[in-house]
Amino acid sequence: MATGLKKLHAVFFRAPGGSEPVRDWLRSLDAADRTTSGRDIAAVEFGWPVGMPVCRPLGDGLWEIRSRLAGGRIARILFCAAEGRLVLLHAFIKKTRRTPPGDVATARGRMKEISR
Repeated sequence: MATGLKKLHAVFFRAPGGSEPVRDWLRSLDAADRTTSGRDIAAVEFGWPVGMPVCRPLGDGLWEIRSRLAGGRIARILFCAAEGRLVLLHAFIKKTRRTPPGDVATARGRMKEISR
């Protein structure tokens, strides 16, 4: 995929201390799962706006990228679109049907940090 065709460029949220939680999470995955997650992120970068099954709105500008990983695991990467960028805020392996409120709260808190 050529960079010039991207509608949104993905960037990692950077905490005040310099850590990048989503980048760290991606690095913790095995190669196959990283590839799957990367393809799903690219689908959003190149195809924005994207709907189901890749992307779902969580409200108030927060979205999730939905990835199906090996072994039937389900991953979510929460993001917002800001200043022409796809800001990757938080990521996790889903263990229940509902998106955990704590994970959504973490992403919303990070979203507020970038709007300052």
